[in-house]
Amino acid sequence: MTSDQFSNLSDIYKAMDKTWDKTASQYGFLCEGCEDNCCKSLFFHHTFIEKAFLLHGFELLAPDIKKEALTRAKTYFSKTFSDEDSTSLKLMCPLNKEGKCLIYEFRPMICRLHGLPHELHKPGSPPLKGPGCHAGLFDEHPYFPFDRTPFYKEIAQVEIQFRQNSGKNGRIKETVAQMLLF
Repeated sequence: MTSDQFSNLSDIYKAMDKTWDKTASQYGFLCEGCEDNCCKSLFFHHTFIEKAFLLHGFELLAPDIKKEALTRAKTYFSKTFSDEDSTSLKLMCPLNKEGKCLIYEFRPMICRLHGLPHELHKPGSPPLKGPGCHAGLFDEHPYFPFDRTPFYKEIAQVEIQFRQNSGKNGRIKETVAQMLLF
């Protein structure tokens, strides 16, 4: 892993955050205190570069904080993957402590982009549109375009370079708990 790749990913994340903040302000939306908390959503992450970046941020934490997070990750993993209907579970992300992300600067793309109505353009298909959190929360507002497509494309390019440099291949589909544990 080169620092250039982390730097490129960090720059993409900054652009995501800036675009998210701008769109959220158009709605007058503040992401705080809701039940549809993204930290309680079952998200799978699909890039090795984001896993490496998250783990880099995790390694910067104090040993006692890491130990607590790993204990929460084990609990999260056992409850999520032992329950037949795990999609209904609303477990807090193991990297969330007292409502705060322990690795906020290093959090993955989906954590950054969650919450707002959005669109994603796949070649040859109509745009996929998401309603944002709390379905209906944004219904009283006109749609302010939030196209995730450019960010996905940029992440894909950084991921390709990371895979070439690291020898990683295959697919990844992991929760934050899995990233921490395996």
